[in-house]
Amino acid sequence: MTREHPELPEDVRPPELPRIMRMAWGRLPEGTRGPRRGLTVEKVVEAAIAVADEEGLAALSMSRVAKRLGFTTMSLYRYVDSKDDLLELMMDAVPGSPPDIGPEVGWREGLRQWAMAYLARILEHVWFVDLPIKSAPLGPSSMRWLECALRMLGPTGLPAPQKIDMVSSLSLYVFSRARVLRDLRDGTEVDYPALLSQVLDRGEFPAIYEAIEEGAWDGPELDSSDPADPDWEEHDLMFGLDRMLDGYEVFVERWRDEGTD
Repeated sequence: MTREHPELPEDVRPPELPRIMRMAWGRLPEGTRGPRRGLTVEKVVEAAIAVADEEGLAALSMSRVAKRLGFTTMSLYRYVDSKDDLLELMMDAVPGSPPDIGPEVGWREGLRQWAMAYLARILEHVWFVDLPIKSAPLGPSSMRWLECALRMLGPTGLPAPQKIDMVSSLSLYVFSRARVLRDLRDGTEVDYPALLSQVLDRGEFPAIYEAIEEGAWDGPELDSSDPADPDWEEHDLMFGLDRMLDGYEVFVERWRDEGTD
């Protein structure tokens, strides 16, 4: 239901919601729905995700989604205006609901669990990392993930702008690392140190040679029989994630110290 603000001057009225937001939040008036019952924006998005999962993002089209649903292509346009809008709705829908993390966990471990849950959701739909990012997140799923992270940061006492920056940086880190993991899964494994040793001159690249000799690219020492050990493909992400959280912890402590002076 659209809210009117006749009592407010035009220059201070809230901006009109973009149509893509009204689609995402279920704010479209019923009059725009098609005559055939059973089709909704949510079902269109679910079908689009299924097509992308089975055939890849490149195969996604309004006609392909319509065929999967048993509707005509034109009938879909009563619910979703364009393929670009559909992609935005898919980006919001893929992560689903955030994890249920209790306050007893602590803000640092809570953010770690949040990030790993977000990674897992993305890797269930690896084409997600190829979706275009055109604006800040505006959909309901994105807002629930943001709400979850901000609540966990509540005990830090940080001002809201700092908390927003921390969550944004964390989500972008997970997104970028998910893309790397996806690309590495699709790539061909090579003996990186052996190849580099054949082309690098020790005199010109002494630091890289030292890294090779110290086993920098040999991988972590993991016990694959221990379920507590991370997967090999997650090791680099977890290392970077923990270092980011180290920095967050220092930032929080410094802010608290400065605030008590």
